[in-house]
Amino acid sequence: MYVPASPAEEAVAAELATVRPALAAAYADALAGARAAVLTRLWRALAHEPLPWVTARERGPGSLTVRLAGGARLEGPLPDPYATGPRADELLLDGKPYRQASRLVAALEVPHGGEFAAELDGSTASLALSRAGAAAAGAAAPGSASGPGPGRTWEWEQRVVDGHPYHPNCRYRPGFSVAEELAYGPEHRPVVEVGLLAVPAARCLVSGTWPERFRDGERLLLPVHPWQAAHVLGPERVSGGFAAHPLMALRTLAPEAGGPHVKTALSTRLTSSVRDISGYSIETAATVSAFAHALTERLDGRLHITRTLGAATAHSPDLAAVLREPPETYADAGAGERVVPVAALAFHPPAASAAWRARFARLALSVCLRVLDLGVALEAHGQNLLVVLSATGAPVRLVYRDLADIRVSPARLRRHGLPVPPLSGRLVTDDVSVLRRKLFGSLLTGALGATAGSAGAFAEALAEAEGLEATADTGALLAGPLPTKALTLMRLSPGTPGDQWAELPNPLALR
Repeated sequence: MYVPASPAEEAVAAELATVRPALAAAYADALAGARAAVLTRLWRALAHEPLPWVTARERGPGSLTVRLAGGARLEGPLPDPYATGPRADELLLDGKPYRQASRLVAALEVPHGGEFAAELDGSTASLALSRAGAAAAGAAAPGSASGPGPGRTWEWEQRVVDGHPYHPNCRYRPGFSVAEELAYGPEHRPVVEVGLLAVPAARCLVSGTWPERFRDGERLLLPVHPWQAAHVLGPERVSGGFAAHPLMALRTLAPEAGGPHVKTALSTRLTSSVRDISGYSIETAATVSAFAHALTERLDGRLHITRTLGAATAHSPDLAAVLREPPETYADAGAGERVVPVAALAFHPPAASAAWRARFARLALSVCLRVLDLGVALEAHGQNLLVVLSATGAPVRLVYRDLADIRVSPARLRRHGLPVPPLSGRLVTDDVSVLRRKLFGSLLTGALGATAGSAGAFAEALAEAEGLEATADTGALLAGPLPTKALTLMRLSPGTPGDQWAELPNPLALR
């Protein structure tokens, strides 16, 4: 079926013809798959999120009908909320076929749908470009990797091409030209030149220890992403810095010479959020890091949390940086251990087996539920959560990074005789639903669900929780629906701050 190119698809093709004509054919070939991938993510949202203009959902044999306010009918295949592969290459709106998520949302004529349709268009075109560029760079396809895999974590991260496994905006990068995507996107395997901007130390807020290598007398040298220098700060203010490899977060980089990973500000919205760095995150960085590192002593070496070594801001979210231990710190390279982000496990061949997934699920569930019981809800999605693999490829312990959005429960900490850190603001809550949503919505309906790749496989992995020591939260995990962020609802509700939630069927109930 012929599908005319959308505006964003045409724009990327036109720019690609100028900046990288050798990728033009691969990009054109990747469009159909990218359209199906984004449409599948959108269909998942339409099937499960509490969208105010969806009035009913009716399951048929192998199909689902979504009834909309005003009487329209949207029909498609029965969605698997935990599937990571394309399942919907076409949806029918009142019998008319749609193969592009952007054109479908525009046709729905829902509030704020025009803006969201443009985002979906950009996400689809960018995803096709990512797939084309990764293929040209020699990236392995999921499940096709052989041997032990890369030795360095950033190499594993650059294998993740499709971005968020469930978000329709999985590759949305507004403000990035094609040339910039090729230059900065980790899936294109570039080396990025991180700049340094000198700011008087007296004008900066510093948390932790700011290293001498990023000082010049009475001035701090703040690392700056080249996109930020070009579009926000002004390139004339930034001097040469150091070469680095972008991680899957894009604005966080691993210096080519080694040493701490550098999280930079990037004042544009990637996927859903603007990636600047708040003053609150800088102010609390050292306190949260010291607290979290001490907490791991209760976990018998099964979890390590990368320490924040230093954080600094010129009192602007557009000009700030965080220095963090690299995850490899917690692997024994001499024994053949490697650290792999959970999002990259599709490229670890043993992870395809049910036995490996069960072992990994047991490790992740036992550790993260224990941490939650102690009083900390980790945002343990596939980017923040990493697993240490033995020389034989078995999961042996976990590494967690990026403490900017955890939740801390003073009441639970006191119950276990643990000191309560001097924190306030959004990180602190005793609300059980908030704590469980933070962990379950990242670990269960995020990392473990995506690693399993289907409801059936996820049920097998989740069943490992039945044999774990019971906590106050285990029952909520084993019975009833599971929370997940309502990512599409959030994009269609620009006036509603904070996270919004949906409920997914618990795969254990389907066994």
